[in-house]
Amino acid sequence: MNADDFGASRGVNRGIIEAHERGIVTSASLMVDGVAAAEAAEFARGPTKLGVGLHVELGKWRRGVLPRRGAAVSAGGVRRHARRELQRQLERFRSLVGREPTHIDSHQHRHRWPLVQPIFEQTARELRLPLRRTGLGIRFCGDFYGHDGRGRPAPDAITVDSLIRLLEELPDGATELCCHPGYVDDLKSWYRLEREQEVRVLCDPRVRDVIRRRGISLCTFSNLRPSSDRQRHRLRQ
Repeated sequence: MNADDFGASRGVNRGIIEAHERGIVTSASLMVDGVAAAEAAEFARGPTKLGVGLHVELGKWRRGVLPRRGAAVSAGGVRRHARRELQRQLERFRSLVGREPTHIDSHQHRHRWPLVQPIFEQTARELRLPLRRTGLGIRFCGDFYGHDGRGRPAPDAITVDSLIRLLEELPDGATELCCHPGYVDDLKSWYRLEREQEVRVLCDPRVRDVIRRRGISLCTFSNLRPSSDRQRHRLRQ
């Protein structure tokens, strides 16, 4: 159970940590440029079982480079920006957390843009890390989300019943079930009150009862790699 946007704000951090300590969240994706990234990294360095990966942001593009409908696109500029940002944010993750990420993904799945996906895949292969929604990742489920993808609210998607249904329908093998828990603060996001609802659902004892009954094993991305591989990917001191 992976929570996106770790480090985006103190309220988001608080919601993710609560959903980890009292609920079923096992993993989080860190936004290294978030206003509360240092606080999130401090928690990750402590005595926690929370797996932490890198949530790359590619939103700050130069004028004339960001692909928009009807706008000129510089393919080379897009690739250079993506490569530079991926490496910069990866180095910042290492500096903040003191180790390699357990996985790589990106805000709004922008690493899957055709121009930049090969760059992300190359880095993921070099580090032997899962890359979300690619051939280098595991099965992904993003259905536990309070909007329909077109900006329209979908409150029924983040209820206890809806999460239980997702868990009961999981196929054999590993699945990344994505979530966005948090608490409302100064976070500049249209997805705000929904985060608090996610915290409540993720911590609901009925959800954990279903996990026990179904024999589902909660784990992190690191648990899916052999122990020798985990050792190899620890940051060299």
